[in-house]
Parts: sequence; structure tokens; C-alpha cells
Amino acid sequence: MAKVLIIGAGGVGGVVTHKCAQVPEVFEEIVLASRTEAKCKAIAEQLDRPIKTAQVDADNVPELVALLNQEKPDLVINVALPYQDLTIMDACLEAGVHYLDTANYEPPGEAKFEYSWQWAYQEKFVKAGKMALLGSGFDPGVTNVYTAYIKKHHLDEIHTLDIIDCNAGDHGHPFATNFNPEINIREVTAKGRYWENGGWKETDPLSEKRSFDFPHGIGPKNCYLMYHEELESITKHFPEIKRARFWMTFSDNYLKHLEVLENVGMTSIEPVNFEGKEIIPLQFLKALLPDPASLGPRTKGKTCIGCLAQGMKDGKPKTVYIYNICDHEACYAEVKSQAISYTTGVPAMIGAKMMLEGKWMKDGVWNMEQLDPDPFMDDLNQYGLPWQVEEVTQKTGMED
Repeated sequence: MAKVLIIGAGGVGGVVTHKCAQVPEVFEEIVLASRTEAKCKAIAEQLDRPIKTAQVDADNVPELVALLNQEKPDLVINVALPYQDLTIMDACLEAGVHYLDTANYEPPGEAKFEYSWQWAYQEKFVKAGKMALLGSGFDPGVTNVYTAYIKKHHLDEIHTLDIIDCNAGDHGHPFATNFNPEINIREVTAKGRYWENGGWKETDPLSEKRSFDFPHGIGPKNCYLMYHEELESITKHFPEIKRARFWMTFSDNYLKHLEVLENVGMTSIEPVNFEGKEIIPLQFLKALLPDPASLGPRTKGKTCIGCLAQGMKDGKPKTVYIYNICDHEACYAEVKSQAISYTTGVPAMIGAKMMLEGKWMKDGVWNMEQLDPDPFMDDLNQYGLPWQVEEVTQKTGMED
């Protein structure tokens, strides 16, 4: 039916490639490209069907355009670094190809991410007659779709939204990150930020903490308030929301290691001179830490990511919790990856499938919550991320 070019051969890229390969009726041809083609070939060897691989520098627009013109894919699935979103979007526009990513643009020299850079491409994609789907991972991505689904089926108005992300897995390392260490640590050490009564409020990094009792035997875990990009698009497209927050769990061990690394300057993104060479401490730290793609065979336990929404239904207050439970070992058995990469890679495949089947195809730049949630939710159940929705009738710990 269609040909896709996947850019990025890390943990998420591996999952996306596996999941696309499982749906040959949609993804008839697959090309996997990365700066290091050997990584692509290693993933290709894991598959039951042949795919093509290629080398490409995602920072280089002419190189990307040359590959796109050579392969002529219908869609690019961008699972490279967030720094490379704009160059890949530029290449897609020049070559006339649809675009999808899982995380919004972030400038390399500043720990800041927002949608303004990519939303600015709206007119360009409309004029080109192409679609760009932003943030088709889990958070952002599935959490946006959950919110749209809640609004469509469970609440007439959403007043408060808490997105809660728990990784209850254990990889056995003293300290490691479950996805790209550079992106992960930049995100965690940034100031917290949440939406309330029409404006943004900031908190010191990881200074706001709540305990939430997660389902399916995971139990109570400490959650820390952070900023996450889906808050920006969700509050724009659901302006009725009075408060929206994002929470993530961290172990005491993780936080202690992070504190020490911060104190000695290892999480800094400011260049320093070392033996006559300029290096960025966080990038050096990344080189020392375990590769997230290597964590799969040793990670046990579950993840739980969901949306807790309070609002009104038929004139009465109602609270709804919609979530997914994902098992690290089951993910590794299926696609040679832990659940963090799995929960991002599966929605990327489903978002691409929605576009290629025409269910979500419209010119311009779009966030997930702007599209019909129902077919995407159906595919989550079919392709490995089943969800549950519950009405909540007691206090959760997230109330003020």
C-alpha cells in the first residue's frame, strides 16, 4: 500500500521498524536510515521480512532531500533527535513527502522545547498539500488522544487534567536513563511548568511531589511535577481546561544520582574547555551512561501512563482515569526493546497507519488531539498498548 522512510535507529526506531514490519498490508516497503547504517542493519536482521537500510545525516537538508528523492517514500517517520525536527520537515517539504514525529523541536543550545517552531510550518505544509503529524509517541501522543477520547465520550467539559507517567521497571544499573540520556536529563532538570486559569506557572525542578496509587499491583509511587510538551497543545485545543499538569515517577536512587551529577556540573549544556577541546558535559555524560537500547534484556516490571481528568457530564461532576499498563519483559520478547521505547514506537506506527489509510490525512501541521481519537484508540488495543478507562469516585492524591 505505501512506502515509509524511518529516520533514527535507536531504541524507538527499532520498535517502529518492528511494528511497521508486522503490518505489511499498510507498510509495503520500509527503509530505515540513520547516521550509522550499521545500527539499521542490526535492526533489519531481527525482522522476518526484508527492508532497505541507508545512511543519512539528519542535520543535513540536501542529504535528506537526496535520500527522499531516491527512495520516494509516502511518509517519513522521524524518530531521530528533537534537534533535527526542522531539518527533516524542511526536507519533506522540498521532496513533497508527508511527515510524522514523536517529540517537538528543541534547539540544541537551550533546554527549551515548544511547538511554536513547528506550528509556524502550517502554511507551508498546506501549500505543499502535505501533512505533518506532531508528537505521535505516548506522551506526547497517546496522552493527547486519551484527552480527546475523554472529551468525546466521557466528559462534556474537562476542567482539570493530570497526565501521570510511571515507570516501575528495574534495569539493575546504579544509574541509567530509559531513553536518550541527553534529552532525558535536559527534560528532568528543567523547571516545572503547568497551566492554571489561563496562564503558565513555574516551579523549581522536581520541587512538587504527590503520591499516586497506580493500578495492577504497581501501588503507590512518588510523582514529580514536570513540564511536558503536550500540555501546550492540549490547553490550546481544549481552552476550557482550567488546570493541566504532567507528573512522572522517579526512584530515590535516580534522584540522588541526578543531584550529585548536577552539583558537579555534569548535566550542563554549556561548553567547557578540556585539554584544548571544547566539550559539553551532558554529551560526555551520555557517552559514559548505558545505551538505553541495551536495557531491554535486563529490565523487569511495568509502566503505567495515563490521564486523570475531572469535569462535568450531564451537569454533574465526574472524574475519569484512562491508562495503559505495559510490561518490560513482554516488550523485549516481542521487539527486543524495553517498554519505554515500546510505548513510544507503537503509537508512531499507529499514527503513520492512520495517515496512510486516510483516516487522519489532512493538509497542514496537526497535533494528535485535533483528530478523531476513535480509530487510533482501536489500534492501540490491536497493536500492543491496550487501555482501560475507569470512573473515579474517591480521592486520588492529585487534588489540591
